[in-house]
Amino acid sequence: MSEYDYDLFVIGAGSGGVRAARTAAATGARVAVAEDRYLGGTCVNVGCVPKKLYSYAAHFHEAFEDAGGFGWQLSSAPEFDWPTLRDNKIGEIKRLNGIYGRLLDNAGVRLINGRAKVLDPHHVVVAGETISAEKILVAVGGWPWVPDFPGSELTLNSNQVFDLDTFPERFLVLGGGYIAVEFASIFNGLGSESHLVYRGELFLRGFDREVREFTRDEMAKKGVNLHFEANIEAIEKVAGGLKVTLTNGETLEVDAVLAATGRRPHLEGLGLDQFDLATTPDGSLRVNERFETSVPSILALGDVIGGPELTPVALAEAMQLVEHHYGETTPEPLDYARIATAVFCHPNIGTVGLSEEEARAQCGAIRVYTADFRPMKHTLSGSSERCLMKLIVDDASDVVMGAHMVGEEAGEVIQGIAIAVRAGLTKAQFDQTVGIHPTGAEEFVTMRSPTRR
Repeated sequence: MSEYDYDLFVIGAGSGGVRAARTAAATGARVAVAEDRYLGGTCVNVGCVPKKLYSYAAHFHEAFEDAGGFGWQLSSAPEFDWPTLRDNKIGEIKRLNGIYGRLLDNAGVRLINGRAKVLDPHHVVVAGETISAEKILVAVGGWPWVPDFPGSELTLNSNQVFDLDTFPERFLVLGGGYIAVEFASIFNGLGSESHLVYRGELFLRGFDREVREFTRDEMAKKGVNLHFEANIEAIEKVAGGLKVTLTNGETLEVDAVLAATGRRPHLEGLGLDQFDLATTPDGSLRVNERFETSVPSILALGDVIGGPELTPVALAEAMQLVEHHYGETTPEPLDYARIATAVFCHPNIGTVGLSEEEARAQCGAIRVYTADFRPMKHTLSGSSERCLMKLIVDDASDVVMGAHMVGEEAGEVIQGIAIAVRAGLTKAQFDQTVGIHPTGAEEFVTMRSPTRR
């Protein structure tokens, strides 16, 4: 009989924590999970799920406008009702919370409601109960961070923005990451006068430069007001809402300000500071290939270890962790370099592999193939929206090192392309693939002439 109450104690019932708990339990391990907030973590409750639902809602505005060219006449102007969207979203999340609870129950995992605190390498306390475990997994995700400036307490963070009592007719986002860009697009599409303020000269740092520039131009065409090389100096309440003063001297009056200025590991109150665990400069926990921290019995995965803050990454890490500690084989390390992702701004971005800039630095000689076109749909809709597709090819090996798209359903398209990039297929093999006509996606297999080298 084991000397511990549990083989694995998981702190955090987000995507990674729940997957690790369930798969470990399936191997016969005794597992418990502690969660103090909501089942499903950031993604289900205040991240990808509600964000995508709101993104769908925001696209209807353009769909109504596009319909006229196809013969559809609306008898009256469409009206948007914020409470309907917000409350339907709440209902869907409650449904998903219930599913996560049943998944844990069916797997034989004990769920404890409360914020666990680590007492020593093998003991935690939660809800007044002290529990021993052979291994403790920290999977608590991240938490929004807001910089300090006069009036910063008047801002919303990305946890709060989904459940506003009233719809903001004038909406401002501070930040230049994917969350900022997405919400600027979403509220613009829902009908707000939308502003984005970013201290840098161009948002989405780390993405392909051409993709960033193309997205900037398309968002501006759709009506998002972009304020680059500026920051918020102060916010103050005024009779009409919030007065926002920018560092470039500009002032704006809005109804709500979202500070989408980053997320940090949500480690406060866990008791980990007593161990002096190795961390990265941004405060993330350092782990080895077995997801062990510098205290081997304390494991970590997901957003707290500083990798790509993506739900599928946390899920993959959970599967790897369980295989390392409870499986019969040693899995291959995760390939973090070729993980596909999407940004649900309008139009969407989908990307996998290296950017043009990264490829030039790593490969030297490269070929770049691009297609910039007006989608067939818009020949009748009248919309001026354009689509960008891009392949980055290592000139020496002919291997496709990166694929990028800005356009409708870019994430759906890039998911399929990601398999080819992950498999290391060559440009010749892309060329040998017969396209589906007429689709925009066929451009990925019909680009024959390099745009530049």
